[in-house]
Amino acid sequence: MSMKAPSMRPYLLAAPLLLLLTGCEIPGLGPDPRVVQREAEAKAIGGACRHALRGLEDCFTLNPKAAKAAVFAGWKDMDAYMRENKLEGTPSVLGKLEPKPARGRSGDAEAGEESSGRRDRS
Repeated sequence: MSMKAPSMRPYLLAAPLLLLLTGCEIPGLGPDPRVVQREAEAKAIGGACRHALRGLEDCFTLNPKAAKAAVFAGWKDMDAYMRENKLEGTPSVLGKLEPKPARGRSGDAEAGEESSGRRDRS
């Protein structure tokens, strides 16, 4: 009885199929787009902080929801870019919010203030 040698034909058919699938992007296997967007925004925040001559600590304080690692990466990238191109940063101007006047219990005080600027039509 002669034994039949295993055929190479299935392997030869499977090899091109595997090569085709390696270049294919299968939906759902990549990173979540929301995560990628948040990371990109955090890097942009870091770059903007560096351009505004703001320190990392200030940037972290002003943007507590942004990922610190991505903020630092953006700050560092912008720092390198600004040094290479000899760019000066633009200092940020953060204005202080004026406290709104406290409203009284009745609307009479507000009505009196509003009518004081109007002309009398009598």
